[in-house]
Amino acid sequence: MAAAPPLLCFGVIADIQYADAEDGYDFGGCRRRYYRQSLGLLRDAVEAWAAERPPLAFVLQLGDSIDGLNARHGAAEAALERVLAVLGRLPVPVHHAWGNHELYNFSRARLARSGLSAAVARPPGRDCQACHCSPAGDNQACHCSPVGDNQACHFSPAGDCQAYHFSPAVRVRVVVLDAYDLSILGREPDSPRYQESLRLLREKNPNDNLNSPAGLEEPQFVEFNGGFSQAQLDWFNEVLKFSDENQEKVVVMGHLPIHPDASDRVCLAWNYKDALSVIYSHRCVVCFLAGHLHDGGYCLDSHGVHHLTLEGVIETPPESNAFGTIYVYEDKMILKGRGRISGRVMHFRKW
Repeated sequence: MAAAPPLLCFGVIADIQYADAEDGYDFGGCRRRYYRQSLGLLRDAVEAWAAERPPLAFVLQLGDSIDGLNARHGAAEAALERVLAVLGRLPVPVHHAWGNHELYNFSRARLARSGLSAAVARPPGRDCQACHCSPAGDNQACHCSPVGDNQACHFSPAGDCQAYHFSPAVRVRVVVLDAYDLSILGREPDSPRYQESLRLLREKNPNDNLNSPAGLEEPQFVEFNGGFSQAQLDWFNEVLKFSDENQEKVVVMGHLPIHPDASDRVCLAWNYKDALSVIYSHRCVVCFLAGHLHDGGYCLDSHGVHHLTLEGVIETPPESNAFGTIYVYEDKMILKGRGRISGRVMHFRKW
């Protein structure tokens, strides 16, 4: 008997960090970064995805699409335009997480008007009508049912949070989290959220250099990380409640990992334990996808959730690559990795 086809497949890529600059090194001065070459690797990924059969439903870009180097050279707009032009060759929507490097280049207000905004992640087609429901209050998500496989429903928490979700196939949902909802990056210093984030960061990190984790009991509390507001967590909980009730499988994505075993002790969301607590109070989440840690990582946690941190394109030599395609089946997800990203079969837990 022929094997059942996948419910859907989608592309994944992280930490492109393009800049029109010569190769350089990380902040520690020991890891090579291929700034200019990363755009060529993205082109190769797009060409490979375009040839996939069955065709992709969408692509997840897990953040840090351009490097902070662009801001110092006044090249942020041009760099982002080049990255989006390459991704724009795809005939499917691309969903973007915001990372620290986007926020080194742009304010959140500017990103919300850019091609990285949740507002532009629309499935194509004349019948597509994305639903923009406003939550009733800060914590209530409006649960509309997608009509057809290509319909996206976008519900965001209150404020400028970029979290949303969509259903690309029957009983499958993707949640995009905003891992820098709590952050001092990209915000005006006099804004309430900036002040709230700075207070939290200084409570946890007494170092003069807020990017240094030296001596910290919780080393994830550094400036280049961020966290989830309570409003976003409450909204996330409501989304997962809806998915539980409708027996959906949920894939969650965000720039920052939320499990220490899929990262190091530094490259984590500030309040990753709060995000895990929400996930563990439900049965629907099967996988959390992240970037940020360029070496990548993976673990299957005690609740049967797969945590996959993708290797970064920026530290990938030009003769290799770092992207993948994920195939979703009734009982598992299969990652077909390219270059530095290894293939993996991720079985779903049985209840």
